[in-house]
Amino acid sequence: MTELKYIYATRAAEGMIRPDPAQEAVLPEFERIRDALAAPPPKRGFFGRSARPEPIKGLYLWGGVGRGKSFLMDLFVSHVSAPKRRVHFHAFMQEIHAGMNAARKRGVDDAIAPVAESVADSVRLLAFDEMQITDITDAMIVGRLFERLFAAGVVVVTTSNRHPDELYKNGLNRQLFLPFIAMIKERLVVQELTSPTDYRQDRLAGEKVYFHPANAQSQAAVDRLWQEMSGAPAMRAQHARTEAATAGMARGMRGTPEAQLTLRVNGRDVVLPRFRNGVARASFWDLCGQALGPADFLAIAGAVRVLILEDIPRLDATKFNEAKRFVTLVDALYEAKVKLIATAAAAPEKLYLEGSGSFEFERTASRLHEMQAADWGEAADPAA
Repeated sequence: MTELKYIYATRAAEGMIRPDPAQEAVLPEFERIRDALAAPPPKRGFFGRSARPEPIKGLYLWGGVGRGKSFLMDLFVSHVSAPKRRVHFHAFMQEIHAGMNAARKRGVDDAIAPVAESVADSVRLLAFDEMQITDITDAMIVGRLFERLFAAGVVVVTTSNRHPDELYKNGLNRQLFLPFIAMIKERLVVQELTSPTDYRQDRLAGEKVYFHPANAQSQAAVDRLWQEMSGAPAMRAQHARTEAATAGMARGMRGTPEAQLTLRVNGRDVVLPRFRNGVARASFWDLCGQALGPADFLAIAGAVRVLILEDIPRLDATKFNEAKRFVTLVDALYEAKVKLIATAAAAPEKLYLEGSGSFEFERTASRLHEMQAADWGEAADPAA
């Protein structure tokens, strides 16, 4: 079994990645878990009983955005032979809520029990991307859920932009959430990825990020950025759209390399049709053509680090609601320092020339111009 450090070194030597000492320093922790998962099961003792194995400590890898946390986790997961699953934390929690609702309909008193048992029966390793807790319903169940998963021997590896002590910070009834933080720190090795380099920012440095008009040339440029930023396999734009439309719903929430991301906000679902490695891709109508509000856009801004928004149309009085939502979306992305890549019918200042709200739109146009700067967002709080 080739060690991860050699796989990493080979990729660096072939020019596939840029070697980073901070990333290399994390590899031994991944290797430790990989070795433990590869070990044979304990021998059976007297009376056919198996010795209870020592629980394998997982890993909580946290640090600033774009430092390579998801890349390292993918490298690790792809070289683990044990039953495993790699999934975005938001998507996983959506599945848990759906399973609990189904259990309640069957009259199950403790709805968490059968859901946790189902997860534990299917995997030995759970790899979460971007653990964060923003919803009180998630905060109130994760402790009991993970307690059962750990008891069943499930190993958890997760990335996050926050130290465990910062999870659900200032959340409602946070004192009830504190035992979960203690559990994370007991059952997972907490390690910071301290690389000074934001590779996601580097990949966009000097790149054009706002394309108009929205034509085939713009589409090709955005397809290339999507592949580079998300690590998605290359495919033609039409094929990508067909795949998303026909297979996305079936594959979504299953932790596939590319899937839709569903965020639960105030009891309803907000769907990003395509998502991978912190990068989301949606059309203007997916987000601004729906009855979404500030809370929804804040949730999106908190869940992604790059948003590719396609086909922004010219706006006028007939699209007042859509324009208002677009303004709110841009504000949320701007405040959260989320990188925006967009295709549009016109330059920002020419998107909304007449109709109610056109004067206020000047601020949005200004922000869209500012967000195109090569160094925009570099001062973002790594824990945000």
